[in-house]
Amino acid sequence: MSKLPPYTTTGQRVWHYTFLTICGFIFFFLIFPIMVIVPLSFNAQDFFTFTPEMLAFKAEGYSLKHYEDFFGDADWQRAMWMSIKIAPVATILAVTFGTLAAVGLSQSHVPFRGVIMAILISPMIVPLIISAMGMYFFYSKIGIQGTYWGVVLAHAVLGIPFVIITVTATLVGFDHSLTRASANMGAGPVRTFFKVQMPLILPGVISGGLFAFITSFDEVVVTKFVGSAAQTTLPWRMFTGLREQISPTILAVATLLVVISICLLTTLELLRRRSERLRGMSPG
Repeated sequence: MSKLPPYTTTGQRVWHYTFLTICGFIFFFLIFPIMVIVPLSFNAQDFFTFTPEMLAFKAEGYSLKHYEDFFGDADWQRAMWMSIKIAPVATILAVTFGTLAAVGLSQSHVPFRGVIMAILISPMIVPLIISAMGMYFFYSKIGIQGTYWGVVLAHAVLGIPFVIITVTATLVGFDHSLTRASANMGAGPVRTFFKVQMPLILPGVISGGLFAFITSFDEVVVTKFVGSAAQTTLPWRMFTGLREQISPTILAVATLLVVISICLLTTLELLRRRSERLRGMSPG
């Protein structure tokens, strides 16, 4: 943490440390409930609470039995592989359409850009239950409700806004004279996009793709409306397990998802810094 300048007034110092304290409380409030899950997932007993052996840090109080139950249970494995089958395809669709939309909306000659942008990012603003109900009735009409592709398209719709926002943010510092120079040298729009624009906006594209992947892998509400028993994903299986068969295996699954999320968020931060360096916004 950087030191305050020597000319800082007493009021500024008080506000600085008050702000840090408030941020610390918010961080604790958000992170502590998640971190409690991690040690509980190693409980040697089938309880959702800390046993006396765990509180005493005795070895017999800890076990990997819940992780073994997850990897050895056929239902959990089917749910995991279904999530793995859905999330990457939904991410590819979200990245493709979201990137094209962001690049198109970055052009100043596009009419009603604000309205179009608001419509495209509406899935992340509208309450999820409303989006789920709308998708259910629409997909039922066209015959893809309860199918694999219905779930994939629904997840892609939820991921597109994240791609649009991240790619649009990357395009803010993009020098459009580069595309004009490419066109003057005889390159077509497609070649210009892949040879000039894409390398520069790639960090934003990947960041949006990671957000879309997390959204798809974690989605349960829309999946329950649009999917069927054949498309039971990992979050859906966890939700069902909490309601019908409370099992500590859910804690192990939650811990694994937390680890995956941390890895993805770390990747996002590295990409953000690389994007800043490419646009000359950061000296490091």
